[in-house]
Amino acid sequence: MKKTLLIFTVFLYLGCTKRAETLKPKEQFLAGQVPKEIPVAFMPNLVSKDSLIHKGIFSNDYTRYYYTVSDKKFSKFDIKMIHKKNGKWSKPTIAFFNSSYNDHGMSFSPDGNTLYFSSTRPTDIKGIPDTWHLWKCENINGNWSTPKFIDIPNLSNKLISHPSITDKGTLYFHSSNIDYSDMTIYFSNQKNGKFGDAKKVHLIPQHSNGYCTPYIAPDGTFLLYASIGEPLTLNISYKKNDRWSTPEQLPSPINQNNQGNPYITPDGAFLFYTHQYKDDKMGWDIFWVSTKSFLHIEE
Repeated sequence: MKKTLLIFTVFLYLGCTKRAETLKPKEQFLAGQVPKEIPVAFMPNLVSKDSLIHKGIFSNDYTRYYYTVSDKKFSKFDIKMIHKKNGKWSKPTIAFFNSSYNDHGMSFSPDGNTLYFSSTRPTDIKGIPDTWHLWKCENINGNWSTPKFIDIPNLSNKLISHPSITDKGTLYFHSSNIDYSDMTIYFSNQKNGKFGDAKKVHLIPQHSNGYCTPYIAPDGTFLLYASIGEPLTLNISYKKNDRWSTPEQLPSPINQNNQGNPYITPDGAFLFYTHQYKDDKMGWDIFWVSTKSFLHIEE
């Protein structure tokens, strides 16, 4: 019997203050409208009409919002940041870990102390091609470290992007050939601070065009991701007895056209994702919706 209910535990991350934990959504997000079952656009005027927004995430205390923008030719990706100032969002600035290369696909560890992202910046390691790879910064005593390359040994010659990590240190991401063919989702376990060889996430049926842009729940119980195709569709799978359930499309109020880059807020209350407007192939926005509208478990 399938019963719809909220299963996401409220995670009180180390970086969250009591003030942030008790704020109501309107105060927390500085938003005029807070969605329930029907998604709404989040800060639709954040980027100019000649740019595209790709993904957005919050710091664990909700004081900063990081988002990726590109030109419409996808030739340059940058990560920008706004922060709360006097009850308003500040003007955008370039994120501290952004580079002169391409940067995208960022996410925080569940405790908020490590920031993972993908970048085309050179690794300066012989034999590793110049393409998208994984990087991380660590918050040490309130200061963020210089970005450090993450080596996934058996995929070092591949394109790797969009990392998302569990509280036990299992890293999920998508990977493909450098020409973007054969893209799907992988995971890698961490041991002694290093990640081992990656394995494909076993999703049945496997979509013919593959999967991308994963988000893993902090406790590893469910995985959100996009199936590649026309349209790009958001799916969810639940983990039970160490197996992933059949991919399940999110409901139609969410899946309307092309969707990707799913992200759930640190308190588990809202899903944020990229949505393409039906009447404008080059018009994208970040939408958000209550996780109560789709999260469920089987009993």
